[in-house]
Amino acid sequence: MKLKNLILCSLFAAITAILAQLEIPLPYVPISGQTLAVGLTATILGSKLGAISMICYTCLGAVGLPVFAGASGGIGVLVGPTGGYIFGFIAAAYITGYILEKTTYSIPIALAANIVGMVITLIIGTIQLKFAMDISWSKSLAAGTYPFIAVGLIKAFLASWIGIIVRNRLVHANLLQKASY
Repeated sequence: MKLKNLILCSLFAAITAILAQLEIPLPYVPISGQTLAVGLTATILGSKLGAISMICYTCLGAVGLPVFAGASGGIGVLVGPTGGYIFGFIAAAYITGYILEKTTYSIPIALAANIVGMVITLIIGTIQLKFAMDISWSKSLAAGTYPFIAVGLIKAFLASWIGIIVRNRLVHANLLQKASY
């Protein structure tokens, strides 16, 4: 079981690194596939494995591997304007997975949980953006939150819909444990 969990966490860290390369550049923070990957990870793996996957992803980038958006990596990214979003992925994965574990793995609940995860990521990311760029709260919100709400809702829906389908198939194939409520 431990080896299977290690493989799953590594796989989802790799999926996050791949989806991070799908991006739309914006002045301060790009729109990327990372948040979709975070939602998928949490929806499929749950709180602990989801958070571990995001910790692995963050550590891969911290040591300089080009896994973050724009094929970037290094400590400079984590302490820079976009680093808060990356740290937010860990909290978002845990909380999203936790909500699902404590309720039920269904698309409507997954959507609500993924929206909560999106908000957590945006809050942590926007706070670091404000201080790293030394800009006002209004500029920080305009650059780091508002542009991501509509696309974040779409990604939350996709993560919920795809995530529940994939999770159910992995449970059916005995590759994941069925949730016990």
